[in-house]
Amino acid sequence: MNIHALIGLLSLLMALPIAASEYPLNIRSCERSVSFSKAPQRVVVHDVNMTAMLLHLGLRERIVGYTGFTRHKHRDPWIDDALEGVPQLASRYPSIETLLAVDADLFFAGWNYGMHVGGPVTPATLAAFEIPVYELSESCSWVMPQRRASFDDVYRDLGNLGRIFSVEPQAEALTAQMRQQVAEVRRRVAQAQHRPRVFLYDSGEDRPTTSGRLGMPQALVDAAGGVNVMQDVAASWTQVNWESVVERDPEVILIVDYGPSTWQQKRDFLLRQPALKDVRAIREQRFVPLTYLQVTPSVENAEAVAKIARALHPALFKEATP
Repeated sequence: MNIHALIGLLSLLMALPIAASEYPLNIRSCERSVSFSKAPQRVVVHDVNMTAMLLHLGLRERIVGYTGFTRHKHRDPWIDDALEGVPQLASRYPSIETLLAVDADLFFAGWNYGMHVGGPVTPATLAAFEIPVYELSESCSWVMPQRRASFDDVYRDLGNLGRIFSVEPQAEALTAQMRQQVAEVRRRVAQAQHRPRVFLYDSGEDRPTTSGRLGMPQALVDAAGGVNVMQDVAASWTQVNWESVVERDPEVILIVDYGPSTWQQKRDFLLRQPALKDVRAIREQRFVPLTYLQVTPSVENAEAVAKIARALHPALFKEATP
């Protein structure tokens, strides 16, 4: 999405009817209940995907700072344009002092997205300073049992953010649009006779970083009519061995395009590895680049599903526009 498309979307959202949340309200966040006496006015948000959620909801003016990403981490310039004038408070994880310095009244983050279990910044440590935390639903697998990542995680976050910030019509509109896009893809791929084996490559040379069944890519591949070859791994973002990739013989490899290396450089690295030469996706050079925003929980997950599905089942999308 470019800045012009974002402006158009925000204009549409601003035209939606106003439906105010009733305060005080309680929101479920992982295993906790978080109380709000009013809509937050000074939010600090971690990572590009959660920042994009707030921007899509028309909440740019509520963001007093962001953490966890730089221009080098992602490939979505519209976000940098939209955040012009908003300070980057920390390139990695923030400290408690970081949040106190901007008088934050909400920290929107997740486990391994701005917080570590037992780390200095958690809902428990921030409670002492009366800074509430809303946790990214997909990340709850780090602190509670989860069965499998799904689009319901994203829909839940959008709905909860809509209530927290009293922008429920905007959240409902975004969710409805996503549901429609994903449903159309599911309708097409339901006709497929085969579900291709898919491996997601994030980064790593000695050992690849990928996603098991608790990470958002699982939901993307499921909806796109594929099989995540790492779905037996009960983890979200994790490292595996190259041997396990070879054993599972993926037919398509998704490559996350972020960080200092381009997706083409990551692809070329994979093509140079002797151990992978017999993997079908390598032999046939079937690669699908996706942005960091598309593979982490975000509104952009819907477009990612469509892109993956077209690559997995091209015959079912011949008449569809790219």
